Amino acid sequence: MVRVLEARSLALAALCLAACSPRPDPANPALWEISGPAGAHGWLFGTIHALPRPALWRTPRVAAALNSSDVLVVEIAALNDDGATARTFQALSRQPGAGPLSARVTADLRPALAQAETKADKRDSDFADTETWAAALILAQADQKGEDTGNGIDRALLREAGSKPVAELEGATRQLGLFHALPERSQRALLAAVLRGGATAEADSTAMAEAWRHGDMAAIEREARSGMLADPTLRQVLFTARNRAWAADIAARLGHGAHPFVAVGAAHMAGPEGLPALLAARGFVVRRVE
Repeated sequence: MVRVLEARSLALAALCLAACSPRPDPANPALWEISGPAGAHGWLFGTIHALPRPALWRTPRVAAALNSSDVLVVEIAALNDDGATARTFQALSRQPGAGPLSARVTADLRPALAQAETKADKRDSDFADTETWAAALILAQADQKGEDTGNGIDRALLREAGSKPVAELEGATRQLGLFHALPERSQRALLAAVLRGGATAEADSTAMAEAWRHGDMAAIEREARSGMLADPTLRQVLFTARNRAWAADIAARLGHGAHPFVAVGAAHMAGPEGLPALLAARGFVVRRVE
């Protein structure tokens, strides 16, 4: 009898969880097909790293492309290993004697900094041994508390990869290393961009999520030219140079006979510096199919 009651309780709990869990949003994200000489064939899929709710991203065309590929290529293969990413962040972000964060911003930004620190449940002195770029990312993350990286499409793809090989374009150490290698001037520009965007961060995240769900690459390109990426140095390091390196990597895979399903942030697909344009410039036929 006890086991029967336990089974009924578990069933009721499962029903409650199902009823209370957020309903997935419909989505029709952007997908491109790549073809070229000697049977070169692959796909580019624009992802989003965090969403407030799950999304029904696996459309029939996306599913067919993923199933037809022989390798999943992402930015960071171990993205779901949060512990490893946290350790890498900790190792790269520590800078003893860096001093209070308020000394690293102009006077006009100090009120915004105080608000951002309060939102992040931090004090100015908490960043005394933290590099400026890392402090900026911590404060930016606090601005996106409504977003859940567990709903990110890159994580979903990694969970569903199964036995398919997974390759990475960067990895956490290399990606965070880009920020770590920025000169202090550029790190402070990054922090300033985060603070200036704090008031609209929630609305901007919502707009980006909507643009991604509808495959609106024009809107995504506009977002990719704002905030920190409006700064020429930051744009070159964090966007343009990375896209060029990724395009070379993808072209090499295609040239060696792989049929990759490349899934990276949708902003990296946008505009004349995006992956579709860069691969087309290398002689591949790149056709948007969704």
